[in-house]
Amino acid sequence: MCLHIDDGVSHISLLIKSHFFYSLTKKTKMQSISILAVLAVAFSCTLALDVTLNQHWKLWKEANNKRYNDAEEHVRRATWEGNLKTVQQHNLQADLGVHTYWLGMNKYADMTISEFVKVMNGYNATMKGQRSQDRHTFAFNPSLTDLPDTVDWRDKGYVTGVKDQGQCGSCWAFSSTGSLEGQHFKATGKLVSLSEQNLVDCSGKQGNMGCNGGLMDQAFEYIKENMGIDTEDSYPYKAVDDSCHFDAKNVGATDTGFTDITSKDESALQQAVATVGPISVAIDAGHTSFQLYKHGVYNEILCSQTRLDHGVLAVGYGADSGKDYWLVKNSWGEGWGDQGYIKMTRNKRNQCGIATAASYPLV
Repeated sequence: MCLHIDDGVSHISLLIKSHFFYSLTKKTKMQSISILAVLAVAFSCTLALDVTLNQHWKLWKEANNKRYNDAEEHVRRATWEGNLKTVQQHNLQADLGVHTYWLGMNKYADMTISEFVKVMNGYNATMKGQRSQDRHTFAFNPSLTDLPDTVDWRDKGYVTGVKDQGQCGSCWAFSSTGSLEGQHFKATGKLVSLSEQNLVDCSGKQGNMGCNGGLMDQAFEYIKENMGIDTEDSYPYKAVDDSCHFDAKNVGATDTGFTDITSKDESALQQAVATVGPISVAIDAGHTSFQLYKHGVYNEILCSQTRLDHGVLAVGYGADSGKDYWLVKNSWGEGWGDQGYIKMTRNKRNQCGIATAASYPLV
């Protein structure tokens, strides 16, 4: 008897999850042929796919440059159909006013949420080490109440274009470079794209683990101790771990330490974003709703304040149809979300932990 798509995908997820953990410990982010072999043996019949979606599936693969062998085709198609159903149901409710945001079938729609989190979300709070002498605390001023209603540092030249971390858990590196790019621009008037690969390859001494995760504060600490970080042009991104190739003559920016913002205090974070510039933040992004986010003010009631797994960049804030939001730059390419950005709910009990571990470098 053949499996229904929903049942089949759940069983597939368990198999992928067990093998993917092994793959990650070997520092590889690509699924190996052995996954497909296991799946082929485990399922003696073809998953019941919806043939009316054949053309839609073909066009989606072409648009996202997806190619699979025969065995993987069925696995990915089943996952994709499950996600399509989720998107359609959610968006119907959003159109009726139930939700404040919409989902889309982006390039990650052929991945289960469990494998997606393992590949893409590389913020690891368990790495937090001893208190660094380079760490400072943001001087929140509660009497400073005349902050602007809307802030968008992109309009002021503080923010480089949206980047793509690929299948590498290096989000922490992109969050770090984004914040330093903003502070370097503030100090010099020059917007310089900085090298995430430099951080991936070279900040192990500070506790980071390249594509297997890291922390923004540890990246800032590396940059200070190293007396700089190379430019993106001189040290391009590869989305894999490599040996360190830092070259002092290619330094694009440096820092003198970093400042942490009071944990879980959205008022302090708002003041920092308004007065300092783009701020590195960590969030709980381990939800299908985040994986497939398209536009609108993201409001996920299952989000955790403490289970943080993804590093991003808060580049502003505002309100949309009466809904307060944080304007957040992601590192999953312009095809994800609203041209690479997401509006995350603001002033709602620190939703998704956006104010739990916020910081910025000192320049």
